[in-house]
Order: sequence, then C-alpha cells, then structure tokens
Amino acid sequence: MTARLLGATSAGGSLRWIIPLVLALLGGVLRFVRLGEPGSLVFDETYYVKDAYSMLQSGYEREWPDNANDSFNAGNPDVLLDAPNYVVHPPVGKWMIAFGMLLFGSDNAFGWRFSAAAVGTLSVLLLAVVARRLFGSALLGAAAGLLLAVDGHHLVESRTSLLDIFLSFWLLTAFAALLRDRDDGRRRLSRRLAALAGRNGDGLPTRAELSWGPFLGFRPWRLVAGVCLGLALGTKWSALPFIAAFGLMTVAWDMSARRIAGVHHWFLGGAVRDGLLAFACIIPVALLTYLGTWTGWFLSENAYDRTWAERNPSEQWGWVPDSLRSLAEYHRSAYTFHQGLSSDHPYEASAWSWLVMGRPTSFYYQKPTGCGADACSQAVTVLGNPLIWWSAALSLIVLLFFWLGRRDWRAAAILTGIAAGYLPWFLYPERTTFYFYAVAFEPFLVLSLVYSLGLVLGGPGSDRARRRRGIVLVGVFLAASVALSAYFLPIWTAEIIPYDQWRIRMWLPSWI
Repeated sequence: MTARLLGATSAGGSLRWIIPLVLALLGGVLRFVRLGEPGSLVFDETYYVKDAYSMLQSGYEREWPDNANDSFNAGNPDVLLDAPNYVVHPPVGKWMIAFGMLLFGSDNAFGWRFSAAAVGTLSVLLLAVVARRLFGSALLGAAAGLLLAVDGHHLVESRTSLLDIFLSFWLLTAFAALLRDRDDGRRRLSRRLAALAGRNGDGLPTRAELSWGPFLGFRPWRLVAGVCLGLALGTKWSALPFIAAFGLMTVAWDMSARRIAGVHHWFLGGAVRDGLLAFACIIPVALLTYLGTWTGWFLSENAYDRTWAERNPSEQWGWVPDSLRSLAEYHRSAYTFHQGLSSDHPYEASAWSWLVMGRPTSFYYQKPTGCGADACSQAVTVLGNPLIWWSAALSLIVLLFFWLGRRDWRAAAILTGIAAGYLPWFLYPERTTFYFYAVAFEPFLVLSLVYSLGLVLGGPGSDRARRRRGIVLVGVFLAASVALSAYFLPIWTAEIIPYDQWRIRMWLPSWI
C-alpha cells in the first residue's frame, strides 16, 4: 500500500545533495561574478532599488528628486524627499533588495543586486531538489538544476533587482513545500489505514472505515506553503492565480491518494477531510502573511494613504479599523492603476510571444570603447537560451498528452504551475506586458523540458542499449545548451564586445 501511494522516490545516497549543491555553486558563479556591472541603475531598478533604500530609511516608500538616478549611481543615495511616494507593488521584494543593501551598502550595485543573485542561486538548488523528487532520478534533478543555472532569462533577472525573481523564488518554494506535503500525507494515510486494519481480526479496514477514509490531521508543510504564497503575493499580485491553482492541486493529490487506497467516497473524503484543513492552512495563512508584509506601512504615520480613513469617515464601514480601511483604499487605487496600465513601450511583448521569445527585453545597452574594434556594445538583454526555451515550448505538447492520456500527476502538477503563471496574462490583452514576467513560471517550464528528457532517457526498466542511447542523447542536449549559453553570456552580463559580435547574437529582427 505504501509503495503504491508514494510512487517514485528520489535517488538515495550522498548524490542527493552533492549534485544540487554543485549546480548551485555553478549558478552562484554565473550570478555573482561581475554582479556590479553595469554600475548604474538599469531598467526598472530605478523604481525598486530606490524604493528599497527608502524603506530602509523610513519603513515605507518616499519620493525622490528628478536627478535622483544620477546621485544614486554616483554613490550618494541620501537625497530622499519627505513626501510619501505612491507605489503599486507590495513591499516584500523591495524589503529583500533592502536586505542586500543593508549587508553590502546602498552606494554600490553589488549591494543592491545581492539579494536577487542569492535568491536566483537558491532557486537553482531548490529546482534540482524538486526535480529529483518529482522524477525519482538524481540525473534528471541535475538536468533541471543545470538548465536553470545557465539559462539567460533566469540569469539576467538574478543579476538585476527587479521584483520578478523574488516572485519566482517564493512560488517555487511553495511548490516544493506542497510536494513534501504530498509525500507526508500519503505516508499518514497509509499508516492510519494500516492501524485501522490491525484492529480487525481479518487485518482489513471495515467498509465503514473505508467510506471516507481517516482524518490525517494537521499538515505542517501546507502551513509552510501558505506562508510562501503569502510572501509571493506580497511581492507581486500576479501570485494570486498560483494560490488558487496550488490549493486545488494539493487537494486533488489527496483525493487521488484516497482513491488509490480504496476509499469508497474518495472525492468527498478528500474534499471534506483534507480540503477544509488545506484551505485553512493555505488561504488564511497566506492572507495573514500578506498583511504582515505591510508592517512598515502600518507602523508609519506618513506613508501614502496611511491616514486616508481618518480623512474619509464612513458610517457603513466605520467598524473596520482605520488602518485596514486605509490599506483597502490603497489596494483599490493600485488595482485601478493596474487595470488601466496601457502605454506604448519599445520592448513590450504580448504573452503570445513569450514562449518563443518573440520580443526580449533590453535592460541596458551602451556603446562604450575599449573592445579593440571601431564600435563596441555593452548589453544586458533578457533573452533566454533559445535551445532551452524553444524545446520547453515543444515539451508542453508532450505533457498535455501524458496528462490527458495517461493521467500522470507529475505532468498535471507542472502544467498547473505554467498555467497559473502564464494563462492569466491573456485576460488583459490591452495591458503593457513584458517577456521578463515569464520568470515567474520559468522553473516549471524547465521541469516540463526535463520531463521530456526523462522520456528520452528511458526508465530503470529499459534495456541497457536503450538506456545508453538515452544517456548520450540527453548528454548531447545538455552540452549543447551549456555551449549556447556560453555563446550568449556576453549580452547577458554586460561584457564589452565588438558591435559585430553583439549583432550576430541578435538572431531575429524582433530581438533588436
């Protein structure tokens, strides 16, 4: 019973941690070496880095003078104005940026990018562990970690202090916690059914005991997931679909476990005996965590809209504390802003183009000297490794087949993460969107690709020749991915190269 419920288990031995740690080291080298280049604010760092510095000083965001970027780039960030600033993103990502500035200073690019690089490195480690558990293979876990470590999309965002890399990290952490909870829940179900069977003379649970199945009690990993999802929501509101999708996914896993265990009313049993407590562990916990992320705003007196409720008394809502009513008004205003956010931008990219990298985002481009050629380029371009991204896009077809045709829970779980991060953007075709938003679900794209690589590799039951061919093919694919990443590395990390070398890396006209 236990084996049927748990399914594939991860490879044992020291490789369980040695390989992920080695891959995290590789990811760290790529993310931390020359992290301070370029030494100026790039793209939307102009908002989030300065907001992070403001929060270090006051606990909330304040306005800046018109020439603030010049002062910040020159190592003189202390030019804040007294007035509060109106911002439309929650504070978690900015607090995480502020942590790096607290450790390494606010007057240098390494300090304000440290947290992004650290979180990107940890994501490599975490994805390798998640893939190892998901596929029951140390080799496939290593493949997932390697592909995320060397992909340019994730690499650039790990070297730039925007919010999306922090969102991606907390979502992946929540998924990892729910994966642990899946194993824990199935072990509990197996043990409790075995205990019920042991009470009976025939060694089997009674029909009544198998009607809905046993209650499994408090599940701590779901609580961890709730906290992580609250922190993701506290980074960007685009985490909301993940909260709904992951909540449904974890209850579906419990229903499946009860069905496999022979519970007669497995759907109702899973919905009532698992689902209600899952809701309590995830939704209210995520909400309370989210409110907790606004502590700096609550404790202040001068933050934007902090005293709105006092200035706007209400007979209908007067029973709500003024601080919560003010925060609700702030959220209403921010939601209205997001709904109407539509303006032309040279690097805007419709969600339809993300998977094929139709319009990468240029974070930084200059024409310096010193490359030994007549014209030089220095670029930071959010451009994924084409082999990784285009292969991952094709792999989605494979996952759809294995989900719909073979009911593979791993395919369904991966597709859930991709759908939650990708499909909601199609509901807002008028909004100005960018390719770099896709980093939120990129770990799941990598898992989709690795799922397909696992099919090429063949299972443990494959004959030796089949397995050998699979290892060769997967090895060649991984080696080609690493080589292609080395080729694109200069335009990901702001290396100064001849203009001609930059130009030949712009494979498509829409990449320029």
